[in-house]
Amino acid sequence: MPLPHQMLAIEIENGVLKPTKRPIPTPSANQALIKVEAAGVNRPDVMQRKGLYPPPPGASDIPGLEVAGTIVALGYNVSHLSQGDRVCALVTGGGYAEYCLASAALCLPVPEGLSFTQAAALPETFFTVWSNVFDRAQLLPGETLLVHGGASGIGTTAIQLAKAFNAKVIVTAGSEAKCEFCLQLGADAAINYKELNFVEEIKRLTDGKGVDIILDMIGGDYFPRNLKCMSDDARLVQIAIQNGPKAEINLLPVMLKRLTITGSTLRARNDVFKAAIADKLLEKVWPLLASGQIKPVIHSTFALTDAAKAHQLMESSRHIGKIILTV
Repeated sequence: MPLPHQMLAIEIENGVLKPTKRPIPTPSANQALIKVEAAGVNRPDVMQRKGLYPPPPGASDIPGLEVAGTIVALGYNVSHLSQGDRVCALVTGGGYAEYCLASAALCLPVPEGLSFTQAAALPETFFTVWSNVFDRAQLLPGETLLVHGGASGIGTTAIQLAKAFNAKVIVTAGSEAKCEFCLQLGADAAINYKELNFVEEIKRLTDGKGVDIILDMIGGDYFPRNLKCMSDDARLVQIAIQNGPKAEINLLPVMLKRLTITGSTLRARNDVFKAAIADKLLEKVWPLLASGQIKPVIHSTFALTDAAKAHQLMESSRHIGKIILTV
């Protein structure tokens, strides 16, 4: 069937999400065109809407960093995919639309038994957690991982992946309900940061030793507190800065405890870097999804035209897990 000439998309106009009509994009040599069934909503989308996170050069101005759907067209260089394949993909933008371009190397099959809605919840958090916790921080079996924001999409993914690879997990979350959910998901301990001092709780839970890895999306005033939670040779991975980019720190514990402080952003990295993560996910994580050992946690779904409501929920932080747009 020939494709229509236009598609519904959600664009940003003066900080507001608005439905619009756009031409359907054409895949370049190494791209796939996906008929989108569902798209994930992520905090970077909210930041982009507010003008704080512009898309990288060459990326679509339409928000949306992950999609799931069916391939309807392929670039002439792509041989490992076919029209009709059910895929999910990490994209640099363009997800809030009826059709979306993706690098063919970043298209992964929808895991057996998962719906498009579930598959759309995978790419952004699974690529991020694998890249940062397993590749950068080198989490080992038996080590302890501290995840700030345990009930977020990143948090619920990190809990499940770390437990699947035999690590211990401690999380912080902002309510008793969120803490309880994280425990049900497999976390070994959950700290309500609004009620308890997480630095003191980490000391108590680890008998004063501290944790081996911290995955932090808060930044700001969490940074010096994180240093107090770290064991000898521990690694801190910074993936977002919700409390701001600046902090005053004491460098002495960094030296005495031989701490590693690192961080990354994924969106601006090239396709070769991201494709290496995709290969590892397909090999090591997709079988766990197909078997049901781990699963995406979805809080709620919204119609594509209700993207503004999805952003309101994201900004309220009332959700546990992922928010998905359905097309």
